[in-house]
Amino acid sequence: MIPVLVPPGLEAALDEAWQAAKDVPGFLLENEARFLGMMAACSPREGAIVEIGSFKGKSAVMLGKLAKHYGFGPVVAIDPHNFNNAELAEHRAAPGASSYDEFLENIEAAGVSPYVEVHRAFSTEVAKSWSRPIRMLWIDGDHSYRGAKADFDGFMPHLVPGGFVALHDALHEFSGPIRVFVEDILGSNRFGAAGFVNSIAWSQYRPKDSFSFRHMHLALEPVAAKLLPLVADDKPLHGLRKVQFKLARSRVPRSLPTLKEWTKMLNPE
Repeated sequence: MIPVLVPPGLEAALDEAWQAAKDVPGFLLENEARFLGMMAACSPREGAIVEIGSFKGKSAVMLGKLAKHYGFGPVVAIDPHNFNNAELAEHRAAPGASSYDEFLENIEAAGVSPYVEVHRAFSTEVAKSWSRPIRMLWIDGDHSYRGAKADFDGFMPHLVPGGFVALHDALHEFSGPIRVFVEDILGSNRFGAAGFVNSIAWSQYRPKDSFSFRHMHLALEPVAAKLLPLVADDKPLHGLRKVQFKLARSRVPRSLPTLKEWTKMLNPE
């Protein structure tokens, strides 16, 4: 496996990208946005970034700015823009409501439209005909287990070795992202370095030398797995169950690593 290298000027590029993305409506925290940028910049040059779930463009702007800065791409943004997500339920009040126009306005205002390939469609439909290599798979769509699993299974076969997969809201009250992370990533022998940054669960695809990272999986798996029974039914948590969830989540390490720490994690000696 070729070592993962940090491209020159990444800290400044992340600062610039966040300045463009921070005021776009969305649910992405600054540390999460910066980490997406780190994965995008440090992934293999081959292939597209596939974003499932775009809402109004916060992560698309962040990723688009990195694509523009370093000359990679495209960022393939897939979303039916009809608030088809439990996280967005409050936005469904108006019949026919859509985030599509605001999404287009926001990527245009940020100057990243040429670097974002827009698909106003369900990810499962796009996956049926997808044939291009993927350098980074960012799953932030339907957070049910059925939805997250379909997105993972539909696009994961196209992820190139050394590429990254990340699932948003893995530490929130949804069953899909955390279950896919525990069962399909930590429980697999195809992935390398893995972890959490805030509510992003992530890993690098390392099918040829995953054994070098098994200790990471063995440390994370029992901690993350404690969340599974608490969110299994995708219902809001209350009372004792909510207390149990918060306690289990508090034991999951999820701070943003420095670039030096992260590259050391990805490149074991």
